[in-house]
Amino acid sequence: MVLKRVALWVMYDGTAFSGYQVQPGKRTVQLEVEKALRTLHKGTDVRVHASGRTDTGVHARGQVLHFDSPLMIPTERWPKAINSCLPEDVRIIEASYVQADFHSRYAAVKKEYRYRVFTPKHPDVWRRNTTFHFPYSIDFERVKKAASYLLGTHDFSSFCASNTDVQDKVRTLYELEVCKQGDEIVFRLVGSGFLYNMVRIIVGTLLEVGIGKRVPDELATILEAEDRTKAGKTAPGNGLFLWKVSYEYEIFSDEF
Repeated sequence: MVLKRVALWVMYDGTAFSGYQVQPGKRTVQLEVEKALRTLHKGTDVRVHASGRTDTGVHARGQVLHFDSPLMIPTERWPKAINSCLPEDVRIIEASYVQADFHSRYAAVKKEYRYRVFTPKHPDVWRRNTTFHFPYSIDFERVKKAASYLLGTHDFSSFCASNTDVQDKVRTLYELEVCKQGDEIVFRLVGSGFLYNMVRIIVGTLLEVGIGKRVPDELATILEAEDRTKAGKTAPGNGLFLWKVSYEYEIFSDEF
């Protein structure tokens, strides 16, 4: 049996999921995708591997999965075939045949996350699942100054959940942009990789700077401390999007 490795560009609304990874008795993205692939493969289990895990309520515009299959389906037909077996809150956008040693997680060279904050006084029921309602006046200059301390290569232990098993907490943050889009504030982070809850802790801490609870220069001290208790609160998952995963070569269209 000849197997080919297939990469998938996956988009999902994380609201009704208990995260990406399979968990006993819970609805997850991995569970739904593997159920769909099992149907296409006539009852044979197919394991999918992701570029990374997302938590409960976290969304993805550009998650990447890969799996091996003996089916000889043209790349343009994979999305339609899998989507026909998936619920509407998960969609396969594009598929690509990749090299046999490609790995969606270990081959990734950059990841981009975006976090949306809704700042008006009253909550918006239509955006309650895709933004964090934070009804306070934000000082952008303070936030941008604080964010500059996080750029580069650092030990991000202070911005990592304390219950992680990861030993090496050194990561490189290439970009950290904060901009206003209408009545929302959008944080855009691009890095070599991210620790568990790293983006949400960074956002939570920067928001505290923005409302005057912390001073911008404190971010340097927090980094140096390598102590989770020194950073701010973890922002909730509903405002977070895994936006894009980059590899040494393009595996999908330019629109990815």
